[in-house]
Amino acid sequence: MEENILKTKTIDSNLKNTIGIFNYLYSVSFNSDINIRTFFIQGLDKHAAVLSIRTISDTKKIEEEIIKPLLLNNESNKTIENICLAQLNNTYTIIEDVTKDINNGNAALFIDGETYAYLFSTSKFSGRSVEKAINEVSLKGPKEAFNEDVETNISLLRKKIRNENLIFESVTISKRSNNELYIVYLKDLVNDQLLKEVKKRINKLDVNAIQNLSVLEEYIEDKNKSFFPTILNTERPDRTASFLEDGYIVLLMNNSPESLILPATFWSFFHNPEDHYLRFIFGNFIRALRFLALIITLFVSSIYIAATNYHVEMIPADLLLAISATRESIPFPSIIEILLMEIAFELIREAGLRVPNPIGSTIGIVGALILGQAAVEANIVSPLVVIIVALSGLCSFAVGDVSLNFSIRLTRFLFIFAAAIFGFFGIVALLTCGLFYLVTYRSFGVPYLAPMTPKYISSKDTIFRKLLKKEIYRPGYLKTQDTQKKKNNG
Repeated sequence: MEENILKTKTIDSNLKNTIGIFNYLYSVSFNSDINIRTFFIQGLDKHAAVLSIRTISDTKKIEEEIIKPLLLNNESNKTIENICLAQLNNTYTIIEDVTKDINNGNAALFIDGETYAYLFSTSKFSGRSVEKAINEVSLKGPKEAFNEDVETNISLLRKKIRNENLIFESVTISKRSNNELYIVYLKDLVNDQLLKEVKKRINKLDVNAIQNLSVLEEYIEDKNKSFFPTILNTERPDRTASFLEDGYIVLLMNNSPESLILPATFWSFFHNPEDHYLRFIFGNFIRALRFLALIITLFVSSIYIAATNYHVEMIPADLLLAISATRESIPFPSIIEILLMEIAFELIREAGLRVPNPIGSTIGIVGALILGQAAVEANIVSPLVVIIVALSGLCSFAVGDVSLNFSIRLTRFLFIFAAAIFGFFGIVALLTCGLFYLVTYRSFGVPYLAPMTPKYISSKDTIFRKLLKKEIYRPGYLKTQDTQKKKNNG
């Protein structure tokens, strides 16, 4: 293509030819937000032009700090860097390099007779301010959340980690959209082998566009078709900073109001940053509730199916009679009852998420009440099934991470089918196979259930956390350069 050939050329010393090339590349005749301003610099006795994209550049800054100083300058011995007040990013001779900077919101200054362009920092992208986290609600910790502007996100992390070893390494990861990715780490902590592996996967990408981190996650994770996630997604800067200080690697990107943390173990998804902000006893109480909720949402429906279909001798006689009485007029087996209600609950949950916020909660509450009551009165399901499915659904909300929440909800259906076919034997067999699978599962070379199995030197922060003064070591499975994060004072 002619455009690709033009991009490889160097900037012409003739200003008219250079402007002609950029007029063609940016289709200035019908591209309304491209701004080219030509003027004469009296002091240098040269014609010049400034090119910028009006909608993503600070036009007032361009006028006040670039064009105005050049027009007012009467000294011939001054350089462009000394005349202009705006920050000079770089000078480029290749047209493609210039276009990349212009597309990032910077302004390009061309001088007649010079074969390079001056690129000034003038980017001004529209975006929302720093707000509260939506998916990760904070009760006691900081209320700040990432937004779509990567520079704001970098600032939030810099505010929490004021250290010269904090590195933000920039990489372009797509050909057409030129999306920029930031690899973030503490250079005196990070495992070099892990860092090389992350960079290797990123450099292997060969795509036209990756617009946000959620899309990138699928390109670089270990197993795309697995139920369980291997990369942690968080929208909280405080949580991201704590992972960085433990030696993890973080990915940031424009258009993404979150960060990716890698590698990630099962416990990374199970934990909540609030656990460490609360007092030791309160934090562990919340974790115990969360773990109990996880067990209930996984097994309560399948246990009901297994008990009523295969193992009725395990149910006390009075309870068995009560269950039989409620099921007397139900025409469906228990597996159909459970599936009908589970699917209905999932539909209500999804509908509540997708509709506008003011009516989302109303749909959830009213929909569940009406459907449940109507189903019982129509003798489609028994009252006990409604209770069991409601309990299972409510407990699933206690698993805060979105990715793990989906994993648990899908796994619950597998246990339901296993119980319907083989009873308790099916539940135990599937659980055993699942544990075997998770033990062999890895995230960027790190075992998924570490440090519980295999065991590593760490703060032993798994189901329950230790007192903060006893959390001495960083996760051993990361093999950081410094494994101890505080002195052991007993």
